Amino acid sequence: MAFAPHRSRRSALCATLALSSLVLTGTSWAQEPTAQWPSKPIKLIVPYTPGGSTDIVSRTVFEAVGKRLGQPVVIENKPGANSTIGVTQTARAPADGYNFVSVLAAYTVNMSLYKKLPYQPSDLVAVSHVADLPMFLFAANKLPVKNAKELAEYGKKQPLNYASSGTGASAHMIGARWAQENGLNAQHVPYNGSAPILADLMSGQVDMLFDPALVPMPHAKSGKIKVLAVASKQRWPGEPDIPTMEEAGFPGFVMNSWVGVLAPKGTPQPIVDKLSKTIAEAVQSPEVKAKLTQLGFGAIGSTPAQFQQLIDQDTAMYKAVITKAQVSID
Repeated sequence: MAFAPHRSRRSALCATLALSSLVLTGTSWAQEPTAQWPSKPIKLIVPYTPGGSTDIVSRTVFEAVGKRLGQPVVIENKPGANSTIGVTQTARAPADGYNFVSVLAAYTVNMSLYKKLPYQPSDLVAVSHVADLPMFLFAANKLPVKNAKELAEYGKKQPLNYASSGTGASAHMIGARWAQENGLNAQHVPYNGSAPILADLMSGQVDMLFDPALVPMPHAKSGKIKVLAVASKQRWPGEPDIPTMEEAGFPGFVMNSWVGVLAPKGTPQPIVDKLSKTIAEAVQSPEVKAKLTQLGFGAIGSTPAQFQQLIDQDTAMYKAVITKAQVSID
């Protein structure tokens, strides 16, 4: 009986050492996947149809990202509901570092556009602002205007309509803001895809369109439609003769779309940081940057914090536009 306290202390010490060993072992195992990431292919959901701006940027950038990480990035297109279908799938996916989604600025629009989203913004975390999509103002040839200022003056006297790929799309929001700020009598016309928009713009069935350069610009260069300005801070390097909206007489009108990457909440921060850094290296590489510029996109590659700041900024801006335009989707 006299030895019981000693044995008790020794047992407690052994138990403490064993527990410490388990804790250290557990920590080691918890860190190992992050250190080895990625050890298998990564899935990137693109919540739009193949061949669109988001799809093209994602495939261009993530082919280079996959090479740098030593694992392929598998693109999966999940279009529908202004990107909410694909974003929802990612928000509900395992936060294991192998599920990501590529989004447009419409992601921030949806926060105010939909009365009830199937996910919460807090279900996702920012990874990287991948690229900018300068939005150009295109107009039908039938309109008796030569520049954006003349178009605005015309729109104050005559009804105009402007096209977009759907309610809540970046083109819709930019057109709505421009109409609001300039007192235009302008009606939004939603379409399903670029092909019918361009057909109607060339025939004069629709008057104007804010859109990235990729699809409409060749038609502007061939003289089938007009290109009047770009809503970016500086002139676009690929089209240096086209004035900015500010140069065209609209101070402060800078409103581009963008492509960025999100991850499910809980994705290990070291993985988020590593992917963010790899994206930045890929988009700023001479070959990828040149290709993006040629396609009409601006290479960015930001930190997660910088991208979150952009998301917060655009969410507030689009909320104001949507509230004034009284647009919503149940």
